[in-house]
Amino acid sequence: MPIVRIVTAIALLWTAIAPQLALAAPHKAKRPNIIFILNDDQRYDAMGFLDPALETPNMDRMAREGVYFPNAFVTTALCSPSRASILTGQYMHNHGVADNNIKFRPGTFFFPQALQEAGYSTAFIGKWHMGGHGDDPQPGFDHWISFKGQGNYLPVNDQGVRHKLNINGEHVEQPGYITDNLNSYAMDWLKGRKADEPFFLYLSHKAVHADFIPAERHKDLYSRESIKLPGSMADTPENYEGKPMWVKNQRNSWHGVDFPYHSTLDVVDYKLRYNQTLAAVDEGIGDILDYLDATGQMDNTIVVMMGDNGFMFGEHGLIDKRNAYEESMKVPFIAMGGGMAKGRVNTDLIANIDIAPTFLELAGASQGEAKFDGISFMAQLMGMERQGPWREGLNYEYFWEYNYPHTPTTLALRGDRYKYIQYHGVWDTEELYDLQNDPFEMNNLIASPDHQDVVSRMREGLFANFGSEDGRAYVTFTERNGQGAVLRNSNGSEAADFPDRWMRDGTEDDLRDNLKTEGGKKANDQSDH
Repeated sequence: MPIVRIVTAIALLWTAIAPQLALAAPHKAKRPNIIFILNDDQRYDAMGFLDPALETPNMDRMAREGVYFPNAFVTTALCSPSRASILTGQYMHNHGVADNNIKFRPGTFFFPQALQEAGYSTAFIGKWHMGGHGDDPQPGFDHWISFKGQGNYLPVNDQGVRHKLNINGEHVEQPGYITDNLNSYAMDWLKGRKADEPFFLYLSHKAVHADFIPAERHKDLYSRESIKLPGSMADTPENYEGKPMWVKNQRNSWHGVDFPYHSTLDVVDYKLRYNQTLAAVDEGIGDILDYLDATGQMDNTIVVMMGDNGFMFGEHGLIDKRNAYEESMKVPFIAMGGGMAKGRVNTDLIANIDIAPTFLELAGASQGEAKFDGISFMAQLMGMERQGPWREGLNYEYFWEYNYPHTPTTLALRGDRYKYIQYHGVWDTEELYDLQNDPFEMNNLIASPDHQDVVSRMREGLFANFGSEDGRAYVTFTERNGQGAVLRNSNGSEAADFPDRWMRDGTEDDLRDNLKTEGGKKANDQSDH
């Protein structure tokens, strides 16, 4: 979307409420209730006040009456690693959940355990998705409702078998459309809890993960004409000038616009269904806000909404996430309530690894011996004066998966102005972008003579920031002091083609065979449970 619209939206929010900042009430001594709403694959700009193709009145209200962070990121743009970073406050290489199949180490500390110790009533409702296809209740939660793996939008599969939910260790049939079910379960828990206990509710939606299926009432919402595709989607020499080879190659793959999910999927229709599917999430937020208003709890309840990672709809010819481009790693982050100063826009860099320390500070709970890579941004959240400087950069990491081999191991440093990206295990170029002048990352400055000092500093910073305190081995890489042996003979052989055995025309029977082993499943295990 045009950067002008984002800047304009921020300016309007700020102009409307700037006078209130001086009058903002201080953070209350009474421990606040906390509601954390995590939406799956929600892009940073998938909110109505940023995208005219969307209607999200309740998200818009949160930004208008609370705080909006336009520079919120995840440190790994993949479901399980990002969710693990939220719960542990750690980078992926420290918590060890490097993909959607790896389980937590026994004894891993989840920050809701500290909330329990501090006297909070806690509940987890929704998508867990860490450790393959498990749905068992996890430490830190008094109340538990979840499902295996990605879950299902609809309650019955194509064979007429009804999907199951795990409610406090007992498997029950999924009653209906999953977003509505999760919203309903969340409301039931809020209404049924003990009034004298502070509470923490973690509402973790399946939506808007692919394949997008909107609620029946939203299937006619919006039109194709409302969807605008990015200019970088076009297959032109200009769009791929300076881009890594893997980006152009991925265009024709499972996560590219030429062969998306090995199908003839239309990206416009795909984005339309995404927007439609998000509508039920916004309605559920509205139900929660209305309940807090009606019961007089808004002043002592902080409501936070965030995405677990972004999603690409054609940028650079790609779909999905995993890479370190803005549309992949940047997420929406809005909050309101709890006495915070209203209508603010805070441009500090915050991340999923900051959730744990922030929520514990809000609750006055101790982290004990747990180690966090993140830092608390309670002051920014509540509208208080921050003590000391804030971070100037944030690391990003993604480790190659055999399931989706077209995205390489990616290591990046995202600063206030520049972003540096390097790749591990592939013969390809690094990337450097001036986000101030090039917000859509079209002009790779890695070879620019005027930016070599920036390149050197960011290479050094990336390596220094990824040190592992406990000495565990992970994907190793060496600090760069140059571009490496990357030169080629212009009169020599052309770049290699993909193997013939991988080529398809879209009519074969094996186009989706990779799904048979997705999420840690064996090829012969296609059941829900």
